[in-house]
Amino acid sequence: MKQTPEFVNVLVTGATSGIGLAVAEKLASEGARNIFFCGRDATRLNEAAARLSAIGAAAHPRALDVSDAEAMRAWIGQCDEAAPLDLVIANAGVSTAGREDDEASVRRVFDVNVGGVLNTALPAIELFRRRDRTRAARRLALVSSMAGWRGMPQCPAYSASKACVKALGAALRGRLAPDGICVTTICPGFVRSRITDANTCPMPFFMEAPDAARVIVRGIRRGRPLVAFPWQMRLGAWILSCLPERLAGAIFRTFPEKR
Repeated sequence: MKQTPEFVNVLVTGATSGIGLAVAEKLASEGARNIFFCGRDATRLNEAAARLSAIGAAAHPRALDVSDAEAMRAWIGQCDEAAPLDLVIANAGVSTAGREDDEASVRRVFDVNVGGVLNTALPAIELFRRRDRTRAARRLALVSSMAGWRGMPQCPAYSASKACVKALGAALRGRLAPDGICVTTICPGFVRSRITDANTCPMPFFMEAPDAARVIVRGIRRGRPLVAFPWQMRLGAWILSCLPERLAGAIFRTFPEKR
């Protein structure tokens, strides 16, 4: 007899490529029935929907900008009404190139990477809190980055935005635990995506998206507070976060500029 999957109805932002799509495909392969996902490009949305449908899940794409708070709240409410959500993954993110940042690009990074996470997490938390905790899993995952462990001069806006997400995830985990809502923060290293495809800097311990998805889904299923990988980058990031500012700054000056 086939076992009922833990995550039946899933919502993922930014799931038209990279980590988001790979995680959605992994969950579909494990039996998720409904996968609600959003992105900004209609062509990529349709392509992702076809891939998820081929695996056997009911794909529900929506063209949406995660920085639009009202649209996100309405969409998440509609998804939960159609199929009570078990798992919500705030994954959508953008990057920009360090010292080439202008004000508009910096603000856009924060609007998407921080505002988009809030626009996903807050409506989901409200729905989860109203639901009988015995009826379905209530999991929330926030995608940060290894770049969020310490401010990086090579990508200041990106690393700062991801640091915010990392701190938010840790704080929400403790805050929501009494409500029976489990929060996991995801900190990947370099994983194949549209962002890394544009990178010209070295990317040590590079991972393909399906490999990263297996690590992420396993961590969420086990209820881990933090899923940071690969371990070599996690160790390096932790060491850098512990160093005095002058020493860390000297090390960062040896890193190549991100272009």
